[in-house]
Amino acid sequence: MIPTEDASARKREIEDKLKQEQETLSFIRESLEKSDQLTKGMVSILSSFESRLMQLENSIIPVHKQTENLQRLQENVDKTLSCLDHVISYYHVAKDTDKIIREGPAGRLDEYLACIAKIQKAVEYFQDNNPDSPELNTVKARFEKGKELLEAEFRSLLTRYSKPVPPILILDAIGGDEDMEVQEDVTLEHLPEAVLQDIICISAWLVEYGRNQDFMNVYFQVRSSQLDRSIKGLKEHFRKNSATSAMHSPAVQTKRKETPTKKPPKRPGKDDNDPDKEYNMPKDGTVHELTSNAILFLQQLLDFQETAGAMLASQGKAEPQSWPQSSSSASSYSSEFSRRLLSTYIYKVLGNLQLNLSNKAKVYEDPALRAVFLHNNYNYILKSLEKSELIQLVAVTHKKVEGSYRELIEQEIQNYQRSWLKVTEHLTERNIPAFQPGTKLKDKERQIIKDKFKGFNEGLEELCKIQQGWAVPDKEQRDAIRQAEKRVVSEAYRAFLQRCANISFTKNPEKYHRYSPEQVEEMIDKLFDTSA
Repeated sequence: MIPTEDASARKREIEDKLKQEQETLSFIRESLEKSDQLTKGMVSILSSFESRLMQLENSIIPVHKQTENLQRLQENVDKTLSCLDHVISYYHVAKDTDKIIREGPAGRLDEYLACIAKIQKAVEYFQDNNPDSPELNTVKARFEKGKELLEAEFRSLLTRYSKPVPPILILDAIGGDEDMEVQEDVTLEHLPEAVLQDIICISAWLVEYGRNQDFMNVYFQVRSSQLDRSIKGLKEHFRKNSATSAMHSPAVQTKRKETPTKKPPKRPGKDDNDPDKEYNMPKDGTVHELTSNAILFLQQLLDFQETAGAMLASQGKAEPQSWPQSSSSASSYSSEFSRRLLSTYIYKVLGNLQLNLSNKAKVYEDPALRAVFLHNNYNYILKSLEKSELIQLVAVTHKKVEGSYRELIEQEIQNYQRSWLKVTEHLTERNIPAFQPGTKLKDKERQIIKDKFKGFNEGLEELCKIQQGWAVPDKEQRDAIRQAEKRVVSEAYRAFLQRCANISFTKNPEKYHRYSPEQVEEMIDKLFDTSA
């Protein structure tokens, strides 16, 4: 049996532990309650945060989409502005390149060709996108001017640095004894390297755009013969193969060019720029490339007069027995005889050129355009002959060559003026009935006058529209043709208006009397002017 004191102590100890457990339990309960409260608070915060996130998402997504649309629009605007800048640059090409083109390619060939490339791109752009724009005519004119200056530079370089071989040197080499040992080979001086590179660059550009191909072929054959062969090679060439030598001479090359083999016309290809093809005839009736090439060659031939004359003599113009066989006799070879041979040859070249142009002109269906084309080419030939020594050289054997070309030019002007007969014939008094002023006309008589006004108006408008796109480059000739046409048409029109002044043929006279004589003259003044 447990003593009473021990039992009381044990009871107190248990009660103390129970009390401690109750306090611990109470603490745990309070902690659980606080934890529940914190949990509920956290859940509330998270719910609120989620709600706010959803609201934010609902607000941000439209803004984000709108921002993307704005960025896309901005990119489109930037691309559009870039394209506009690119397009606008074509409209400024003529102005930007004006100074460089006017100053020419001398001393700045690379920069000049870069400008020409810009102009060519502008021409292609306007042709593809806006063929009716006046800017196309402007850049086309600038491009043609650039070509002309390149040709002039090419010709200037050849003229300045080409050194013709004296005929005495060639004849000495031919007349020498083959058994004798050659003491020293005489070599010809080549072009300076910088000049040669410029010539190569210009010729490559001209060939690419279809200009002066025949002229440059002749040039390089001549240069190859003069620069790459020694006198010893020339001696063997002339002795053993004189026929082949003649075929490579500048004279024969031009003759072959002037009388090309006739081939049936074919459909033009992308890179087919042969100037002798019918489909490459100038649409505005201006000077054909064959004409300019032939004249350029003949002008270059002036630098080789003695050599060319000797070569012509070697082709049968003089008997082989009469050729000089020594240096002293070669020096006395008749220069006058060579000059006459060359004069006859150039005259024949011009004759072949005239025949060739006459055949080419038949391509034009409009007789007036045919006349303009022949007039421009004949006038170009005459002016070119007069500006150089060619006219004096041809006059050695054919003194009337200048007068012949003037007659041809005048004849083509008359042929052109016939195109206006279908306009002025409406102004004649033919079929107009005789009547007294104030007399009432019959319906048939009124219709005759109406038809005459209508025929004149429509004919005038049609001719001016068509012929405005043609070209007469020579200002003096262009003004003379306009003045002559104004005088004829204006006089006939004034007389017709005076004849019908007191005739009441319609209730709406302004419908038929569209133009005053001054307006008609202004329209004729715009002929041959694409910018009008």
